[in-house]
Amino acid sequence: MVSQTDGSSRLKKYGEQKPSDPGAVVTQGNTVYCQTSPLYVDDKQSAAGALVSLAEDARLATKDVKAPTSNAILTVCKSLIAGGVAGGVSRTAVAPLERLKILLQVQNPFNPKYSGTIQGLKSIWKSEGIRGFFKGNGTNCARIIPNSAVKFYSYEQASNIILWTYRQQKGQENAELTPLLRLGAGACAGIIAMSATYPMDMVRGRLTVQTEDSPHRYRGMFHAFRTIIKEEGARAVYKGWLPSVIGVIPYVGLNFAVYETLKDWVMKSPTFQPDDGAELGVVTKLACGAAAGTVGQTVAYPLDVVRRRMQMVGWKDASSIITADGQVKAPVQYTGMVDAFRKTVKNEGIGALYKGLVPNSVKVVPSIALAFVTYEVMKDMLGVEIRISD
Repeated sequence: MVSQTDGSSRLKKYGEQKPSDPGAVVTQGNTVYCQTSPLYVDDKQSAAGALVSLAEDARLATKDVKAPTSNAILTVCKSLIAGGVAGGVSRTAVAPLERLKILLQVQNPFNPKYSGTIQGLKSIWKSEGIRGFFKGNGTNCARIIPNSAVKFYSYEQASNIILWTYRQQKGQENAELTPLLRLGAGACAGIIAMSATYPMDMVRGRLTVQTEDSPHRYRGMFHAFRTIIKEEGARAVYKGWLPSVIGVIPYVGLNFAVYETLKDWVMKSPTFQPDDGAELGVVTKLACGAAAGTVGQTVAYPLDVVRRRMQMVGWKDASSIITADGQVKAPVQYTGMVDAFRKTVKNEGIGALYKGLVPNSVKVVPSIALAFVTYEVMKDMLGVEIRISD
């Protein structure tokens, strides 16, 4: 048996050993662990005192750590509102050209009803009046407002994540967003926004191509949804999704990349020489947005044509629209994106992939410019701290 006195002597001996000695650490075992614990009790400190000390240390450690507040949620909501308003304003401003573009994309090449931008606008005005210019715009705004809100917000978040990831690489700790990184962030934002709101775009396409001479099968957005799902199945609302997503990668990606890169270039240009904290003027931002829209839509336009044509597949009465009032009954059916490309080029030539490009160019230049500028102006008005360039 080991007496209590001997046990105390041994513990005292172990406690006097230096922790730096590896042998001593192994030998001390749980004794050393207990002595290094914040709750270790000796003749100078009680257990209650140790707990009080721990609580004070925790309070000091978390003093500067703030839990998420309603302000953070409010900032996100303001950002989404700014993006939604930007989309609604920009699309409504160019609604007549948007409708004409879609009509040109889907009409029959052998008996066309619309031969150009001016003639097409005059024809719509004569047959349908001013309301004809904005047919489908309500559905378009219902789609573009959430689409634009998600797109702008997703771009901000994606650019932050991509930049953070890029800075984790050795030697890139102070890196800034490059045009390529902005292209990637814009592509991510476009895919997210397009996928989230694509059924609205599909229905809007069907509503837009209806004319006074065609059977009015869809009385509105909700009726179109119900009819399409009932007659063609739930998957029908995603017809043309693949070319849309493929097209949105260069389109939205280039829009953001070109816009942000041009802004940076102008800000750093010796001829600009802004004052401290000065911002670019509205006209300069409009010019940057116009250039971005022109580049993006030219690259992605063929995919937009294919998407519109695929959206008409399965619509029994579409022949009266895509064959110029039904005078030539030759509706084309497509089995997929590649088949739509092949048949379009084979039957109508490579130029068919750019049908409606002129009104689309006239539309896209002010549309994209207005979207970017309206977004930034709205964020200034709402007092949102996060900016698209941050």
